[in-house]
Amino acid sequence: MSVQAIQALGALLIGGVFVIAGIEHFVKFRAMSDYLASRGFPAPALMLAAGSAVEIVGGLVLALGFAPPFAAGALALFTLATNLMLLRFWAVPEPERQVLRNAFLINIAVIGGLLLAGTL
Repeated sequence: MSVQAIQALGALLIGGVFVIAGIEHFVKFRAMSDYLASRGFPAPALMLAAGSAVEIVGGLVLALGFAPPFAAGALALFTLATNLMLLRFWAVPEPERQVLRNAFLINIAVIGGLLLAGTL
């Protein structure tokens, strides 16, 4: 398999994850919006709709290879912002701290993958 084929597959996989997540957020919109409201987010429905749209559009653009730097950059910024707003492991006690820290670190790895995908 060529390097280009492997890179395209990687972009398809990471972009596809965002598309699926964005669609799921719209399918479970009420529950997700209520969760954001419970976390003190201002305008939770608007933030959820905007974030989910970024996931779907950015994921599709990245997966299809149309504008990898733009799509990967948008998804990386979205993931970083979401990470900092939702996975505040430093503000909770154990054992929840470890669960949130692990999710936070996984998202940092996803950002790394997006940065690599953006260089295709």
